[in-house]
Amino acid sequence: MTLFGDDGKKRRPKGSKEKRDANRYDDIKARTGDRASRVSAAGRDIGELPAVVDPARKAAARVSFRLFCETYLPATFVLDWSPDHLTAIAKIEGAVLRGELFAFAMPRGSGKTSLVEAAAMWALFYGHSSFVAIVGADEEHAKGMLGSIKVECESNELILEDFPEVAFPIVKLERINNRARGQLYKGKPTNIEWKAEEIQLPAIPGSPASSGAIKVAGITGKIRGMSIKRASDGKKARPSLVLIDDPQTAESANSPSQVTSRERIIAGDILGLAGPGKRIAGLCTVTVIRTDDLADRLLDRQRHPSWQGERTKLVYEWPDAEDDWSQYAELRREGQRDGTGTGAADEFYRQRQATMDAGSRVAWPERKAPDELSAIQHAWNLRIDRGEAAFNAEFQNSPLADDITTDKLDKRQLPLRATNIARGIVPAGHTKLTAFVDVQDRLLYWLVASWSESFGGHVVAYGAHPDQGSSFFEAGSARKTLALASPRAGFEAALRAGLDETARLLLARDWPREDGVPMRISQLMVDANWGQSTAVVRNFARSSPFAAQILPSRGKGVGASGTPMGPRKNRGDRAGLNWLVGKTAEGTQIEAAYDTNFWKTFVSGRLRLGLGDPEAIMLHAGNHEMLIEHLVAEFPVRVEARGRSVDEWKSVARENHWWDCLVGCAVAASITGLEPAASEGGFRKRKKVAIPAGPDGKRVIVTKRAK
Repeated sequence: MTLFGDDGKKRRPKGSKEKRDANRYDDIKARTGDRASRVSAAGRDIGELPAVVDPARKAAARVSFRLFCETYLPATFVLDWSPDHLTAIAKIEGAVLRGELFAFAMPRGSGKTSLVEAAAMWALFYGHSSFVAIVGADEEHAKGMLGSIKVECESNELILEDFPEVAFPIVKLERINNRARGQLYKGKPTNIEWKAEEIQLPAIPGSPASSGAIKVAGITGKIRGMSIKRASDGKKARPSLVLIDDPQTAESANSPSQVTSRERIIAGDILGLAGPGKRIAGLCTVTVIRTDDLADRLLDRQRHPSWQGERTKLVYEWPDAEDDWSQYAELRREGQRDGTGTGAADEFYRQRQATMDAGSRVAWPERKAPDELSAIQHAWNLRIDRGEAAFNAEFQNSPLADDITTDKLDKRQLPLRATNIARGIVPAGHTKLTAFVDVQDRLLYWLVASWSESFGGHVVAYGAHPDQGSSFFEAGSARKTLALASPRAGFEAALRAGLDETARLLLARDWPREDGVPMRISQLMVDANWGQSTAVVRNFARSSPFAAQILPSRGKGVGASGTPMGPRKNRGDRAGLNWLVGKTAEGTQIEAAYDTNFWKTFVSGRLRLGLGDPEAIMLHAGNHEMLIEHLVAEFPVRVEARGRSVDEWKSVARENHWWDCLVGCAVAASITGLEPAASEGGFRKRKKVAIPAGPDGKRVIVTKRAK
């Protein structure tokens, strides 16, 4: 409608221009918004996926986990596989492809966690599993594994080349996680989830990995009912593969209640993750920290047969040249102590490598440091530097047992063995007096023991040379040393002077018995095991004024798989209860050899007998705190092999020198003619005598009449 004003001119309706302007603005705003949306969508859309660079390479690894690791993770798996690796790889394939359960223990540093991470990627990328749960000892540990997988997806060029449907959308995020929510592929959301505790791979039509998910948790966290809601379709999903990596801590391994609790979580919550009536595939990597911990239980096929436990070691057979390796160990420790480094030990091994390697069998020959010549040298270095307990747990998956599970001497009961007989006095009725000297580079430790005809023992006196004037000391920090006692002498001369002085102290005197009868030491044995001291000890035993009473000795632990000490080998040799006295290899001198495993078990048994038992070993009056520390510095582990059962004694990385001395005194008593099975007069009730297994591995039960 047209309006006219008073002046006769046409007028538009009031407000029409404003309306047109407003409409025009709305149109412009709408067009601008559409354009911005299109620009924004175009910016968020990743565009066409790159083509797969090598379809044949990708296809070849679809059902070969080993080939996947070698092809796509060469920077992670750089060394040749060991036979144990190949076994683990085959088991992983069985778990992922056939829904099996597999628990395996490999030495620390063998790459078992990397294998588990690779298994997660292999399972997801090829669609073998659509939802993987990763469970660690705690959530932070599990997050670390997920973080490693995320790095491979973001930066591994080979994965980008052959799995663009997985890696390309991830790379396009440029590690700005906020972009995940808005990312598009051909105008549709990729629905990537890229969080610290959960990821969902991009939803790409036709991709086997589309919307594949990983979620992490600590074993004591929220596991029961674990699930995700897929962003792509809103459906709820539950895990079809669970990866459990080192599910225990040192603290939990030492707590029987925590071990049982975690065992129940695995058997109940974790294996039930797939949901009612559904099986879940599972991998569990473990490190055995102590006997009967969670790892030890899972690996036990009698207790958990479904887990198909596999226990591997760094070393399956140790070298035969134990003396050379003992000397190597001392050279290495000495170089570390005085700051000169390990060069002397390395050179010692370099010159004798063929001999020192003989008899060894390692799991992974390629495993060694750049400055090491062989895998067995690497293993010995770990054993020396970490100590027996840590090495056996972390690298052999065979932890040394502890007070709870072994016959280790009870530190609380040993002080009760102190009698009211003064130091230096032999108990009435004891007829043998023996002594032993343990040779160290800084000190000599000595002990004198008396023995009854029933092989009951009594520690008469013990000490060190030079005397420390202290009730508690250690060889490594001793203030008075052999070198300081002979300031102008070299090591060999200082050692010889110390041996001469100790021999005079022990052998040139009477030791009074309670009834007033003077006694003399009939046999002094001196440790000649340490390579640097062997020649000095032998020369001392040959040329000392007390040569008739001195015998160099070598103790060697014969394990269950070893050959027991048999009868004499040469004319003139004397053989007894797991000892042999004969000429040295050079044929120049008489020397004693004995099985330390047998004799430590023998002495340990007598230290546990009742206080009134005639076969018990007792102590002289006084405070024996330091002696007791030495006596409990080792413990036995029962080992069975080749039809034999043997207590193999292990160290807990503390000084044990007087323990060695007491054991040596018992051997010396046997060498002088004392028999453990000697009968006592009178009518006695039959009782068992504490004698360890014989050479054939069978325990000898000797009975005697008791009053």
